[in-house]
Amino acid sequence: MEGGMIIFCCSSSAGSPLVFFLEDKDQSLWWEFGGLCGFHIRGGRLERQPGSEGAERKKRVVVLGTGWAGTSFLKDLDISTYDVQVVSPRNYFVFTPLLPSVTSGTVEARSIVDPTYRGRGASLAPDWNSSLGVTVLNGWALRNKLLADCLKIDAANNKVFCRSNLDENLAGDPEFSLEFDYLVVAVGAQANTFNTPGVLENCHFLKIKEVDDAQKIRRSVIDRFEKSVLPGLTEEENKKNLHFVIVGGGPTESFLGAILQDEIHCISFELQIFDERISTFAKLKFIRDGIDVQTGCRVLGISDKEITMKTKSKGEVRQVPYGLVVLSTGVGPRPIVQGFMEQIDQGKRRMLATDEWLRDKGTENVYALGTIDQRKIVDDILSIFKAADKDNSGTLTIEEFQDVRDADGNPRKEVDFEGFKEALCLVDSQRKSLPATARVAAQQGSYLTKCFNHREQCAELPEGPRQFHGSGRHQFHPFWYKHLGQFAPLGGEQAATELPGDWVSMGCSTQWLWYSVYASKQVSWRTRFLVVSDWTRRFVFGRDSSRI
Repeated sequence: MEGGMIIFCCSSSAGSPLVFFLEDKDQSLWWEFGGLCGFHIRGGRLERQPGSEGAERKKRVVVLGTGWAGTSFLKDLDISTYDVQVVSPRNYFVFTPLLPSVTSGTVEARSIVDPTYRGRGASLAPDWNSSLGVTVLNGWALRNKLLADCLKIDAANNKVFCRSNLDENLAGDPEFSLEFDYLVVAVGAQANTFNTPGVLENCHFLKIKEVDDAQKIRRSVIDRFEKSVLPGLTEEENKKNLHFVIVGGGPTESFLGAILQDEIHCISFELQIFDERISTFAKLKFIRDGIDVQTGCRVLGISDKEITMKTKSKGEVRQVPYGLVVLSTGVGPRPIVQGFMEQIDQGKRRMLATDEWLRDKGTENVYALGTIDQRKIVDDILSIFKAADKDNSGTLTIEEFQDVRDADGNPRKEVDFEGFKEALCLVDSQRKSLPATARVAAQQGSYLTKCFNHREQCAELPEGPRQFHGSGRHQFHPFWYKHLGQFAPLGGEQAATELPGDWVSMGCSTQWLWYSVYASKQVSWRTRFLVVSDWTRRFVFGRDSSRI
Protein backbone atom coordinates (compact mmCIF):
# COMPACT_ATOMS: atom_id res chain seq x y z
CA MET A 1 0.00 0.00 0.00
CA GLU A 2 1.15 3.55 -0.63
CA GLY A 3 1.49 6.40 1.85
CA GLY A 4 -1.41 7.68 3.85
CA MET A 5 -2.53 4.18 4.94
CA ILE A 6 -2.40 2.64 8.40
CA ILE A 7 -2.46 -1.16 8.42
CA PHE A 8 -3.63 -3.40 11.28
CA CYS A 9 -3.10 -7.16 11.11
CA CYS A 10 -4.46 -9.81 13.45
CA SER A 11 -5.84 -13.32 13.46
CA SER A 12 -9.58 -13.80 13.18
CA SER A 13 -11.63 -16.26 15.17
CA ALA A 14 -11.75 -18.56 12.14
CA GLY A 15 -7.98 -18.68 11.92
CA SER A 16 -7.80 -16.59 8.72
CA PRO A 17 -5.89 -13.32 8.56
CA LEU A 18 -8.03 -10.24 9.16
CA VAL A 19 -6.49 -7.07 7.75
CA PHE A 20 -7.79 -3.54 8.28
CA PHE A 21 -6.70 -0.58 6.13
CA LEU A 22 -7.45 2.94 7.34
CA GLU A 23 -6.91 5.61 4.72
CA ASP A 24 -6.13 9.04 6.19
CA LYS A 25 -7.04 11.22 3.23
CA ASP A 26 -10.73 10.25 3.05
CA GLN A 27 -11.05 8.38 6.36
CA SER A 28 -12.42 5.27 4.69
CA LEU A 29 -11.94 1.83 6.16
CA TRP A 30 -11.83 -1.47 4.38
CA TRP A 31 -10.92 -4.94 5.42
CA GLU A 32 -10.05 -8.33 3.98
CA PHE A 33 -11.10 -11.63 5.49
CA GLY A 34 -8.77 -14.44 4.51
CA GLY A 35 -7.95 -12.60 1.31
CA LEU A 36 -11.35 -13.51 -0.13
CA CYS A 37 -13.31 -10.28 -0.04
CA GLY A 38 -13.05 -6.64 0.90
CA PHE A 39 -15.38 -3.82 1.87
CA HIS A 40 -15.27 -0.07 2.22
CA ILE A 41 -16.93 1.80 5.06
CA ARG A 42 -17.80 5.23 3.72
CA GLY A 43 -20.21 7.70 5.22
CA GLY A 44 -21.38 5.24 7.82
CA ARG A 45 -22.20 2.49 5.29
CA LEU A 46 -20.53 -0.82 4.50
CA GLU A 47 -19.70 -1.14 0.80
CA ARG A 48 -18.13 -4.02 -1.09
CA GLN A 49 -14.52 -3.40 -2.09
CA PRO A 50 -14.10 -2.76 -5.85
CA GLY A 51 -13.17 -5.94 -7.64
CA SER A 52 -15.47 -8.14 -5.55
CA GLU A 53 -18.76 -7.47 -7.39
CA GLY A 54 -18.70 -10.74 -9.28
CA ALA A 55 -21.17 -12.46 -6.99
CA GLU A 56 -24.92 -12.03 -7.36
CA ARG A 57 -26.72 -9.53 -5.15
CA LYS A 58 -27.40 -11.00 -1.76
CA LYS A 59 -30.93 -11.18 -0.43
CA ARG A 60 -31.37 -8.52 2.22
CA VAL A 61 -32.62 -9.66 5.62
CA VAL A 62 -33.82 -6.91 7.96
CA VAL A 63 -34.05 -7.94 11.62
CA LEU A 64 -36.08 -5.84 14.06
CA GLY A 65 -34.91 -6.31 17.63
CA THR A 66 -31.93 -7.72 19.52
CA GLY A 67 -33.69 -9.67 22.26
CA TRP A 68 -33.64 -13.43 22.76
CA ALA A 69 -35.27 -14.19 19.43
CA GLY A 70 -33.30 -11.69 17.34
CA THR A 71 -29.93 -12.57 18.90
CA SER A 72 -30.54 -16.31 18.57
CA PHE A 73 -31.38 -15.79 14.91
CA LEU A 74 -28.36 -13.60 14.19
CA LYS A 75 -25.61 -15.44 16.01
CA ASP A 76 -25.50 -18.44 13.63
CA LEU A 77 -26.87 -16.87 10.45
CA ASP A 78 -24.69 -17.41 7.39
CA ILE A 79 -24.05 -13.77 6.47
CA SER A 80 -21.97 -14.78 3.47
CA THR A 81 -25.35 -15.61 1.88
CA TYR A 82 -27.42 -12.65 3.10
CA ASP A 83 -27.06 -8.90 3.43
CA VAL A 84 -28.13 -8.39 7.04
CA GLN A 85 -29.51 -5.15 8.50
CA VAL A 86 -30.33 -5.01 12.21
CA VAL A 87 -32.61 -2.29 13.59
CA SER A 88 -32.95 -2.03 17.37
CA PRO A 89 -33.45 0.78 19.91
CA ARG A 90 -30.67 -0.70 22.06
CA ASN A 91 -27.16 -1.89 21.26
CA TYR A 92 -27.03 -4.70 23.77
CA PHE A 93 -28.62 -8.04 24.66
CA VAL A 94 -30.28 -8.54 28.07
CA PHE A 95 -30.35 -11.85 29.94
CA THR A 96 -33.92 -11.23 31.07
CA PRO A 97 -34.36 -14.17 33.51
CA LEU A 98 -32.04 -12.39 35.95
CA LEU A 99 -33.76 -8.99 35.83
CA PRO A 100 -35.51 -9.62 39.20
CA SER A 101 -32.03 -9.98 40.73
CA VAL A 102 -31.21 -6.47 39.49
CA THR A 103 -34.14 -5.04 41.47
CA SER A 104 -32.56 -6.17 44.76
CA GLY A 105 -28.89 -5.53 44.02
CA THR A 106 -28.03 -9.23 43.91
CA VAL A 107 -26.75 -8.78 40.34
CA GLU A 108 -25.63 -5.55 38.69
CA ALA A 109 -27.37 -4.48 35.50
CA ARG A 110 -24.19 -4.46 33.40
CA SER A 111 -23.48 -8.04 34.45
CA ILE A 112 -26.46 -9.36 32.47
CA VAL A 113 -26.12 -7.24 29.34
CA ASP A 114 -23.81 -8.05 26.45
CA PRO A 115 -23.10 -5.59 23.61
CA THR A 116 -24.46 -6.67 20.25
CA TYR A 117 -21.13 -5.59 18.79
CA ARG A 118 -19.90 -8.92 20.02
CA GLY A 119 -21.19 -12.30 18.96
CA ARG A 120 -20.20 -15.89 18.43
CA GLY A 121 -16.46 -16.17 17.82
CA ALA A 122 -15.91 -12.52 18.68
CA SER A 123 -16.81 -12.19 22.36
CA LEU A 124 -13.13 -12.10 23.29
CA ALA A 125 -12.21 -9.67 20.50
CA PRO A 126 -9.87 -6.79 21.48
CA ASP A 127 -11.38 -3.43 22.31
CA TRP A 128 -9.93 -1.71 19.23
CA ASN A 129 -12.79 -3.20 17.20
CA SER A 130 -15.27 -0.85 18.85
CA SER A 131 -12.86 2.08 18.81
CA LEU A 132 -12.73 1.84 15.01
CA GLY A 133 -16.52 1.93 14.86
CA VAL A 134 -16.79 -1.59 13.45
CA THR A 135 -19.61 -3.80 14.65
CA VAL A 136 -18.47 -7.36 15.34
CA LEU A 137 -21.12 -10.04 15.00
CA ASN A 138 -20.88 -13.71 14.16
CA GLY A 139 -17.12 -13.45 13.63
CA TRP A 140 -17.45 -10.76 10.91
CA ALA A 141 -16.96 -7.00 10.86
CA LEU A 142 -20.32 -5.36 10.08
CA ARG A 143 -21.63 -1.85 9.89
CA ASN A 144 -25.24 -2.81 9.49
CA LYS A 145 -26.43 -2.40 13.09
CA LEU A 146 -28.73 0.64 13.25
CA LEU A 147 -29.70 2.14 16.62
CA ALA A 148 -33.25 3.20 15.86
CA ASP A 149 -36.95 2.54 16.44
CA CYS A 150 -39.04 0.97 13.70
CA LEU A 151 -42.10 3.16 13.07
CA LYS A 152 -43.93 1.26 10.34
CA ILE A 153 -43.76 -1.97 8.35
CA ASP A 154 -44.89 -1.72 4.71
CA ALA A 155 -45.18 -5.38 3.74
CA ALA A 156 -46.74 -4.58 0.36
CA ASN A 157 -43.67 -2.62 -0.79
CA ASN A 158 -41.09 -4.55 1.27
CA LYS A 159 -40.01 -1.52 3.32
CA VAL A 160 -39.61 -0.55 6.95
CA PHE A 161 -39.60 3.06 8.13
CA CYS A 162 -37.40 3.93 11.10
CA ARG A 163 -36.25 6.83 13.25
CA SER A 164 -32.96 7.06 15.08
CA ASN A 165 -33.30 7.32 18.86
CA LEU A 166 -29.98 9.13 19.26
CA ASP A 167 -29.54 12.80 20.19
CA GLU A 168 -31.80 14.85 17.91
CA ASN A 169 -29.26 17.69 17.92
CA LEU A 170 -26.86 15.58 15.85
CA ALA A 171 -26.56 16.46 12.18
CA GLY A 172 -28.57 14.49 9.64
CA ASP A 173 -32.15 13.35 9.16
CA PRO A 174 -33.09 10.89 11.95
CA GLU A 175 -35.74 9.18 9.80
CA PHE A 176 -34.90 6.66 7.11
CA SER A 177 -36.31 3.62 5.33
CA LEU A 178 -34.91 0.20 4.47
CA GLU A 179 -35.93 -2.20 1.75
CA PHE A 180 -35.91 -5.91 2.45
CA ASP A 181 -36.27 -9.27 0.78
CA TYR A 182 -36.98 -10.94 4.12
CA LEU A 183 -38.12 -9.30 7.33
CA VAL A 184 -37.75 -10.86 10.79
CA VAL A 185 -39.92 -9.17 13.43
CA ALA A 186 -38.46 -9.82 16.88
CA VAL A 187 -39.41 -6.64 18.76
CA GLY A 188 -40.85 -8.37 21.82
CA ALA A 189 -43.96 -7.15 23.62
CA GLN A 190 -45.18 -4.47 25.99
CA ALA A 191 -47.01 -4.69 29.29
CA ASN A 192 -50.73 -5.40 29.09
CA THR A 193 -52.62 -3.09 31.45
CA PHE A 194 -56.07 -4.56 30.63
CA ASN A 195 -57.32 -0.93 30.59
CA THR A 196 -57.20 -0.81 34.39
CA PRO A 197 -57.45 2.81 35.61
CA GLY A 198 -54.29 4.27 37.14
CA VAL A 199 -51.93 1.46 36.09
CA LEU A 200 -49.73 3.47 33.75
CA GLU A 201 -49.43 6.37 36.19
CA ASN A 202 -48.79 4.48 39.44
CA CYS A 203 -47.25 1.08 38.65
CA HIS A 204 -43.84 -0.32 37.91
CA PHE A 205 -43.60 -2.97 35.20
CA LEU A 206 -41.38 -6.03 35.03
CA LYS A 207 -42.95 -7.97 32.15
CA ILE A 208 -41.51 -5.53 29.61
CA LYS A 209 -38.12 -7.16 30.21
CA GLU A 210 -36.08 -3.96 30.14
CA VAL A 211 -33.11 -3.02 32.30
CA ASP A 212 -34.56 0.45 32.93
CA ASP A 213 -37.68 -1.05 34.53
CA ALA A 214 -35.63 -3.22 36.89
CA GLN A 215 -33.43 -0.27 37.89
CA LYS A 216 -36.49 1.92 38.56
CA ILE A 217 -37.89 -0.75 40.87
CA ARG A 218 -34.53 -1.00 42.64
CA ARG A 219 -34.36 2.76 43.25
CA SER A 220 -37.97 2.82 44.44
CA VAL A 221 -37.37 0.00 46.93
CA ILE A 222 -34.27 1.77 48.31
CA ASP A 223 -36.21 5.04 48.57
CA ARG A 224 -38.90 3.39 50.67
CA PHE A 225 -36.39 1.90 53.09
CA GLU A 226 -34.52 5.20 53.36
CA LYS A 227 -37.80 7.00 53.98
CA SER A 228 -38.72 4.59 56.79
CA VAL A 229 -35.76 5.65 58.98
CA LEU A 230 -36.54 9.37 58.86
CA PRO A 231 -37.69 10.84 62.18
CA GLY A 232 -41.26 11.90 62.69
CA LEU A 233 -42.97 9.08 60.78
CA THR A 234 -45.72 7.13 62.49
CA GLU A 235 -45.87 3.35 62.59
CA GLU A 236 -48.82 3.42 60.17
CA GLU A 237 -46.92 5.58 57.67
CA ASN A 238 -43.89 3.29 57.85
CA LYS A 239 -46.10 0.26 57.34
CA LYS A 240 -47.64 1.86 54.25
CA ASN A 241 -44.27 2.84 52.79
CA LEU A 242 -42.91 -0.69 53.21
CA HIS A 243 -46.02 -2.37 51.86
CA PHE A 244 -45.05 -3.76 48.44
CA VAL A 245 -47.75 -5.19 46.18
CA ILE A 246 -46.91 -7.58 43.34
CA VAL A 247 -49.77 -8.23 40.92
CA GLY A 248 -49.30 -11.50 39.02
CA GLY A 249 -48.41 -15.11 39.66
CA GLY A 250 -45.80 -16.37 37.20
CA PRO A 251 -42.14 -17.33 37.71
CA THR A 252 -41.01 -13.70 37.39
CA GLU A 253 -43.40 -12.55 40.11
CA SER A 254 -42.42 -15.41 42.44
CA PHE A 255 -38.74 -14.57 41.90
CA LEU A 256 -39.30 -10.87 42.66
CA GLY A 257 -41.46 -11.58 45.70
CA ALA A 258 -38.92 -14.06 47.05
CA ILE A 259 -36.12 -11.50 46.66
CA LEU A 260 -37.93 -8.63 48.41
CA GLN A 261 -39.71 -10.58 51.19
CA ASP A 262 -40.36 -7.49 53.32
CA GLU A 263 -44.03 -6.64 53.88
CA ILE A 264 -44.93 -8.18 50.53
CA HIS A 265 -48.58 -8.33 49.52
CA CYS A 266 -49.09 -10.63 46.52
CA ILE A 267 -52.35 -10.58 44.60
CA SER A 268 -53.52 -13.44 42.34
CA PHE A 269 -50.45 -15.46 43.15
CA GLU A 270 -50.89 -18.82 41.42
CA LEU A 271 -48.04 -20.57 39.60
CA GLN A 272 -50.47 -21.84 37.00
CA ILE A 273 -47.84 -22.89 34.45
CA PHE A 274 -46.13 -25.10 37.05
CA ASP A 275 -46.96 -28.45 38.53
CA GLU A 276 -49.56 -28.29 41.31
CA ARG A 277 -46.97 -29.64 43.77
CA ILE A 278 -44.71 -26.65 43.08
CA SER A 279 -47.57 -24.16 43.39
CA THR A 280 -48.58 -25.60 46.77
CA PHE A 281 -44.99 -25.65 48.04
CA ALA A 282 -44.39 -22.05 46.88
CA LYS A 283 -47.57 -20.70 48.48
CA LEU A 284 -46.85 -22.39 51.81
CA LYS A 285 -43.27 -21.11 51.84
CA PHE A 286 -44.33 -17.55 51.07
CA ILE A 287 -46.90 -17.66 53.85
CA ARG A 288 -44.20 -18.84 56.29
CA ASP A 289 -41.99 -15.96 55.12
CA GLY A 290 -44.70 -13.43 55.97
CA ILE A 291 -45.87 -12.80 52.41
CA ASP A 292 -49.62 -12.28 52.17
CA VAL A 293 -50.63 -14.44 49.20
CA GLN A 294 -54.11 -13.74 47.88
CA THR A 295 -55.64 -15.70 45.03
CA GLY A 296 -58.82 -15.08 43.11
CA CYS A 297 -58.49 -11.29 43.24
CA ARG A 298 -59.01 -8.76 40.47
CA VAL A 299 -57.51 -5.28 40.43
CA LEU A 300 -60.16 -2.66 39.66
CA GLY A 301 -58.03 0.46 39.86
CA ILE A 302 -54.85 1.95 41.32
CA SER A 303 -54.54 5.45 42.73
CA ASP A 304 -51.43 7.16 44.04
CA LYS A 305 -52.17 5.94 47.56
CA GLU A 306 -54.14 2.71 47.41
CA ILE A 307 -55.08 -0.21 45.21
CA THR A 308 -58.71 -1.23 44.75
CA MET A 309 -59.34 -4.94 44.31
CA LYS A 310 -62.27 -7.34 44.25
CA THR A 311 -62.38 -10.86 45.65
CA LYS A 312 -64.15 -13.01 43.07
CA SER A 313 -65.49 -15.63 45.48
CA LYS A 314 -67.14 -13.16 47.88
CA GLY A 315 -67.64 -10.19 45.57
CA GLU A 316 -66.01 -8.00 48.22
CA VAL A 317 -64.38 -4.75 47.07
CA ARG A 318 -61.70 -3.20 49.28
CA GLN A 319 -58.89 -0.65 49.20
CA VAL A 320 -55.36 -1.53 50.29
CA PRO A 321 -52.74 1.21 50.90
CA TYR A 322 -49.34 0.57 49.38
CA GLY A 323 -45.84 1.95 49.05
CA LEU A 324 -44.92 0.25 45.79
CA VAL A 325 -46.90 -1.66 43.14
CA VAL A 326 -45.25 -3.92 40.57
CA LEU A 327 -47.52 -5.13 37.75
CA SER A 328 -46.48 -8.26 35.90
CA THR A 329 -49.71 -9.80 34.67
CA GLY A 330 -49.23 -10.24 30.95
CA VAL A 331 -47.97 -8.82 27.68
CA GLY A 332 -49.44 -7.46 24.48
CA PRO A 333 -48.17 -6.43 21.04
CA ARG A 334 -46.18 -3.23 20.59
CA PRO A 335 -47.67 -0.39 18.49
CA ILE A 336 -45.47 -1.23 15.49
CA VAL A 337 -46.83 -4.79 15.51
CA GLN A 338 -50.41 -3.62 16.03
CA GLY A 339 -50.13 -1.39 12.96
CA PHE A 340 -48.71 -4.26 10.93
CA MET A 341 -51.52 -6.56 12.07
CA GLU A 342 -54.06 -4.07 10.74
CA GLN A 343 -52.37 -4.21 7.32
CA ILE A 344 -52.62 -8.00 7.03
CA ASP A 345 -56.19 -8.33 8.40
CA GLN A 346 -55.18 -9.47 11.88
CA GLY A 347 -56.35 -6.36 13.70
CA LYS A 348 -58.84 -8.27 15.86
CA ARG A 349 -56.32 -10.82 17.07
CA ARG A 350 -54.60 -10.71 20.44
CA MET A 351 -51.16 -11.52 19.01
CA LEU A 352 -49.54 -11.66 15.60
CA ALA A 353 -50.49 -14.98 13.98
CA THR A 354 -47.96 -17.12 12.11
CA ASP A 355 -47.99 -20.47 10.39
CA GLU A 356 -46.01 -23.51 11.50
CA TRP A 357 -42.88 -22.06 9.86
CA LEU A 358 -43.11 -18.76 11.80
CA ARG A 359 -44.17 -16.86 8.67
CA ASP A 360 -46.85 -14.24 9.24
CA LYS A 361 -50.25 -15.15 7.88
CA GLY A 362 -51.00 -13.03 4.83
CA THR A 363 -47.34 -12.54 3.85
CA GLU A 364 -44.67 -14.54 2.04
CA ASN A 365 -41.45 -12.97 3.29
CA VAL A 366 -42.20 -11.64 6.79
CA TYR A 367 -41.39 -13.81 9.81
CA ALA A 368 -42.22 -13.18 13.46
CA LEU A 369 -40.43 -14.46 16.55
CA GLY A 370 -41.10 -14.22 20.27
CA THR A 371 -44.58 -13.17 21.34
CA ILE A 372 -46.72 -14.68 18.59
CA ASP A 373 -49.75 -16.92 18.17
CA GLN A 374 -49.40 -19.91 15.86
CA ARG A 375 -52.53 -20.66 13.86
CA LYS A 376 -54.75 -23.62 14.64
CA ILE A 377 -54.93 -26.81 12.60
CA VAL A 378 -58.66 -26.34 12.09
CA ASP A 379 -57.94 -23.16 10.09
CA ASP A 380 -56.81 -25.41 7.22
CA ILE A 381 -59.56 -27.96 7.65
CA LEU A 382 -60.99 -27.67 4.13
CA SER A 383 -57.63 -28.07 2.41
CA ILE A 384 -56.63 -30.99 4.65
CA PHE A 385 -59.96 -32.74 4.10
CA LYS A 386 -59.82 -32.38 0.32
CA ALA A 387 -56.24 -33.62 0.22
CA ALA A 388 -57.11 -36.64 2.37
CA ASP A 389 -60.30 -37.45 0.43
CA LYS A 390 -58.54 -39.11 -2.50
CA ASP A 391 -61.71 -40.54 -4.11
CA ASN A 392 -63.69 -37.27 -3.70
CA SER A 393 -66.48 -39.16 -1.93
CA GLY A 394 -67.08 -36.48 0.67
CA THR A 395 -66.02 -38.87 3.44
CA LEU A 396 -62.72 -40.26 4.68
CA THR A 397 -62.27 -44.00 4.96
CA ILE A 398 -60.12 -45.66 7.57
CA GLU A 399 -57.36 -45.96 5.00
CA GLU A 400 -57.57 -42.25 4.19
CA PHE A 401 -57.65 -41.07 7.75
CA GLN A 402 -56.48 -43.55 10.33
CA ASP A 403 -57.13 -43.48 14.05
CA VAL A 404 -60.23 -41.27 13.83
CA ARG A 405 -62.51 -42.18 16.74
CA ASP A 406 -65.77 -40.76 18.04
CA ALA A 407 -66.46 -39.57 21.56
CA ASP A 408 -67.01 -43.04 23.06
CA GLY A 409 -63.73 -44.34 21.65
CA ASN A 410 -65.24 -46.71 19.06
CA PRO A 411 -63.43 -46.80 15.70
CA ARG A 412 -65.34 -45.72 12.61
CA LYS A 413 -65.11 -47.08 9.11
CA GLU A 414 -65.46 -43.59 7.67
CA VAL A 415 -65.89 -40.01 8.84
CA ASP A 416 -67.68 -37.09 7.18
CA PHE A 417 -66.56 -33.43 7.10
CA GLU A 418 -68.21 -32.52 10.41
CA GLY A 419 -66.64 -35.48 12.16
CA PHE A 420 -63.27 -34.56 10.70
CA LYS A 421 -63.72 -30.97 11.92
CA GLU A 422 -64.61 -32.25 15.39
CA ALA A 423 -61.43 -34.33 15.47
CA LEU A 424 -59.21 -31.38 14.51
CA CYS A 425 -60.91 -29.12 17.06
CA LEU A 426 -60.12 -31.74 19.69
CA VAL A 427 -56.47 -31.68 18.64
CA ASP A 428 -56.40 -27.85 18.80
CA SER A 429 -57.98 -27.86 22.26
CA GLN A 430 -55.18 -30.05 23.55
CA ARG A 431 -52.48 -27.79 22.12
CA LYS A 432 -51.12 -25.23 24.57
CA SER A 433 -50.15 -21.71 23.52
CA LEU A 434 -46.44 -21.15 23.83
CA PRO A 435 -45.55 -18.84 26.74
CA ALA A 436 -43.84 -15.52 26.04
CA THR A 437 -40.56 -16.63 27.59
CA ALA A 438 -36.88 -16.43 26.71
CA ARG A 439 -36.51 -20.16 26.04
CA VAL A 440 -39.34 -20.14 23.47
CA ALA A 441 -37.94 -17.08 21.68
CA ALA A 442 -34.42 -18.56 21.63
CA GLN A 443 -35.63 -21.82 20.09
CA GLN A 444 -37.63 -19.93 17.48
CA GLY A 445 -34.59 -17.84 16.52
CA SER A 446 -32.35 -20.90 16.21
CA TYR A 447 -34.99 -22.73 14.15
CA LEU A 448 -35.39 -19.83 11.72
CA THR A 449 -31.61 -19.57 11.33
CA LYS A 450 -31.46 -23.19 10.18
CA CYS A 451 -34.23 -22.52 7.67
CA PHE A 452 -32.40 -19.50 6.22
CA ASN A 453 -29.03 -21.27 6.12
CA HIS A 454 -30.49 -24.28 4.25
CA ARG A 455 -32.97 -22.41 2.07
CA GLU A 456 -31.26 -23.25 -1.25
CA GLN A 457 -30.71 -26.92 -0.40
CA CYS A 458 -34.27 -27.38 0.82
CA ALA A 459 -35.65 -25.64 -2.28
CA GLU A 460 -34.23 -28.50 -4.36
CA LEU A 461 -34.82 -31.27 -1.80
CA PRO A 462 -37.76 -30.28 0.45
CA GLU A 463 -37.67 -31.87 3.89
CA GLY A 464 -41.03 -30.75 5.24
CA PRO A 465 -44.44 -32.45 5.32
CA ARG A 466 -46.89 -32.71 2.45
CA GLN A 467 -48.53 -29.49 1.24
CA PHE A 468 -52.32 -29.35 1.48
CA HIS A 469 -52.72 -26.14 -0.54
CA GLY A 470 -50.71 -27.45 -3.48
CA SER A 471 -48.54 -30.28 -4.70
CA GLY A 472 -45.23 -31.45 -3.33
CA ARG A 473 -43.79 -30.93 0.15
CA HIS A 474 -42.96 -27.93 2.31
CA GLN A 475 -39.35 -26.75 2.24
CA PHE A 476 -38.75 -27.17 5.98
CA HIS A 477 -39.99 -29.09 8.94
CA PRO A 478 -42.41 -26.96 11.00
CA PHE A 479 -41.26 -25.36 14.23
CA TRP A 480 -41.68 -27.59 17.26
CA TYR A 481 -40.97 -26.24 20.72
CA LYS A 482 -38.99 -28.58 22.95
CA HIS A 483 -39.74 -28.02 26.61
CA LEU A 484 -36.61 -28.47 28.73
CA GLY A 485 -38.10 -27.55 32.09
CA GLN A 486 -38.37 -24.36 34.14
CA PHE A 487 -37.28 -22.93 37.46
CA ALA A 488 -39.01 -20.87 40.15
CA PRO A 489 -36.62 -19.30 42.73
CA LEU A 490 -38.45 -19.00 46.04
CA GLY A 491 -35.98 -17.09 48.21
CA GLY A 492 -34.10 -18.24 51.28
CA GLU A 493 -31.73 -20.21 49.05
CA GLN A 494 -34.59 -22.43 47.91
CA ALA A 495 -35.99 -23.01 44.46
CA ALA A 496 -38.34 -25.35 42.62
CA THR A 497 -37.99 -26.88 39.21
CA GLU A 498 -40.12 -28.89 36.84
CA LEU A 499 -38.24 -31.01 34.29
CA PRO A 500 -39.46 -33.27 31.47
CA GLY A 501 -40.68 -36.66 32.56
CA ASP A 502 -42.85 -35.33 35.42
CA TRP A 503 -39.74 -34.79 37.52
CA VAL A 504 -40.16 -32.16 40.24
CA SER A 505 -37.53 -30.94 42.69
CA MET A 506 -37.76 -28.36 45.48
CA GLY A 507 -35.38 -27.10 48.14
CA CYS A 508 -31.80 -25.88 48.64
CA SER A 509 -30.21 -28.38 46.24
CA THR A 510 -32.50 -27.11 43.48
CA GLN A 511 -31.30 -23.56 44.15
CA TRP A 512 -27.71 -24.64 43.47
CA LEU A 513 -28.91 -26.36 40.30
CA TRP A 514 -30.51 -23.03 39.35
CA TYR A 515 -27.18 -21.24 39.91
CA SER A 516 -25.30 -23.66 37.66
CA VAL A 517 -27.89 -23.63 34.87
CA TYR A 518 -28.24 -19.84 34.74
CA ALA A 519 -24.48 -19.36 34.82
CA SER A 520 -24.04 -21.79 31.92
CA LYS A 521 -26.82 -20.10 29.89
CA GLN A 522 -25.03 -16.74 29.78
CA VAL A 523 -24.27 -15.68 26.22
CA SER A 524 -20.57 -14.95 26.76
CA TRP A 525 -17.74 -15.70 29.15
CA ARG A 526 -17.73 -12.04 30.10
CA THR A 527 -21.28 -12.06 31.48
CA ARG A 528 -20.78 -15.51 32.97
CA PHE A 529 -17.80 -14.26 34.97
CA LEU A 530 -19.61 -11.09 36.06
CA VAL A 531 -22.77 -12.89 37.20
CA VAL A 532 -20.86 -15.49 39.21
CA SER A 533 -18.75 -12.68 40.72
CA ASP A 534 -21.93 -10.82 41.75
CA TRP A 535 -23.35 -13.94 43.38
CA THR A 536 -20.07 -14.48 45.26
CA ARG A 537 -19.99 -10.84 46.37
CA ARG A 538 -23.55 -11.11 47.67
CA PHE A 539 -22.69 -14.23 49.70
CA VAL A 540 -19.65 -12.54 51.26
CA PHE A 541 -20.73 -8.90 51.65
CA GLY A 542 -24.51 -8.96 51.25
CA ARG A 543 -26.66 -7.11 48.72
CA ASP A 544 -25.60 -3.70 47.47
CA SER A 545 -28.10 -1.08 48.69
CA SER A 546 -26.37 2.01 47.31
CA ARG A 547 -28.67 4.47 45.54
CA ILE A 548 -27.00 5.38 42.24
